[in-house]
Amino acid sequence: MPPPRRPRSARAALAAAGALALLVTVAGCGGGGVRGTPGAAGVLDPLFPRLGNGGYDVRHYDLALDWAPARSGQRAEQPLRGRARITSRATQNLSAFNLDLKGLEVTSVTVDGRPARYDHAGTELTVRPEKELDKGKTFRTTVEYAGRPGPLEDADGSEEGWLTGDGGTVALGEPSGSMTWFPGNHHPLDKATYTLRATVPKGQRAVSNGEPETTEPRPGRDGRTTWTWNSRHPMASYLATLAIGPYRLTESRTPSGLPVVDAVAPGEDAGELERLPEVLDWSVKRFGTYPFDSAGAVVLAPDTAGYALETQTRPVYPGSPDVGLIVHETAHQWFGDSVTPRTWQDVWLSEGFATYAEWLWDEDHDGPTAQDAFDRLHATSGDAGLWAFPPADPPDQDSLFADPVYQRGAMTLHQVRRVLGDTRFAALLKGWPREYAHRNARTADFTAYAESLAPDGDTREALTRTWAVWLRADGKPDSAAPGR
Repeated sequence: MPPPRRPRSARAALAAAGALALLVTVAGCGGGGVRGTPGAAGVLDPLFPRLGNGGYDVRHYDLALDWAPARSGQRAEQPLRGRARITSRATQNLSAFNLDLKGLEVTSVTVDGRPARYDHAGTELTVRPEKELDKGKTFRTTVEYAGRPGPLEDADGSEEGWLTGDGGTVALGEPSGSMTWFPGNHHPLDKATYTLRATVPKGQRAVSNGEPETTEPRPGRDGRTTWTWNSRHPMASYLATLAIGPYRLTESRTPSGLPVVDAVAPGEDAGELERLPEVLDWSVKRFGTYPFDSAGAVVLAPDTAGYALETQTRPVYPGSPDVGLIVHETAHQWFGDSVTPRTWQDVWLSEGFATYAEWLWDEDHDGPTAQDAFDRLHATSGDAGLWAFPPADPPDQDSLFADPVYQRGAMTLHQVRRVLGDTRFAALLKGWPREYAHRNARTADFTAYAESLAPDGDTREALTRTWAVWLRADGKPDSAAPGR
């Protein structure tokens, strides 16, 4: 997401729920020699305990979607029809498991081609396979569904999920909006590869993550077209997107040969998007090899969404982006998309790095230095929102995208730079995303990695003090000196 000084949402789509309901007891799933137990209906995330599910690991989503907001000239009652084929591996003996899905009608569920019993209540789709699934077994769940997808309203009144504006429709999913348009294990801990096929009305384009495979006219005279996109690198479901509308689509390549696919809504200016190849080249020099097979952007009409989001390979922007916002969302491809927070409490590893990337861009382009940015923030009063909580310990869902996560997270990284020195910190900026590429990471993983670069005991002790003061302690640190 963009930094707080830009339009964005502090989104928290699900109300906090107690852990008492985390383990689902499925009536009627015993008998018949079934020895397994139900998977958990949540992964006990510190801030979103009901998000995600236990008992299995998704390997691949194959999504086939048909979007027809008007059928026979009239507003369709069920404009979205979908089929999700989900390939997973059981991590325990399973008698039942859950998928996250909200607001859509499920019409059938099969597991490995056999009809399965299911219940759908609220956001939980509970599936009972005909036969238990042994631990280690790879299985395919097929869910057919339909309905009118819509937004999720967050605690601050902003929206995520399936959003519609004058320029078209877009699906945005941080932290939980993806459940409004496809069933899945919607927690960042369970990353998977994707194939998405979207059939859309005549004159519309469907743009998603990854690389375009085919564009095929649908048989018949209605002029509908099916667009296919492939993401071969693992992706957290909150980073999946689908934008549908009469976009201007351009395809190009960077000087190094990286494919770039941009989609711009009618009437919108691309802003400084022409500088994306320059930003990518600078980012590679700072952060190492680009972690994906393509890049690009989706520029929405501003009334569609009020914030930018780092959707994998193809960030979404609310109107014409400036170069600072492009730098922020591009940095997320390394920090957040490739290296994904293990829990939502670790989100500073995503937003702190992306914010610090903006500081580095300014520093490298004759603007204010990172030290200037640090000093300006440290001069704020102790009762400012910046010091409301430590970046590694957001207290609730409303705090996920607040200043301490972004700005104080970046300040923490600057203190690490001052302790390690520029040369070792430059090595950290490349080594950290290489070490955890396409994986999940916790704050403890990062602090251990940073300490591994310390040349001596005194430096390690200074880093330990940095974690205590800048990552974990409440309030404004008394000293701006590094390692204190």
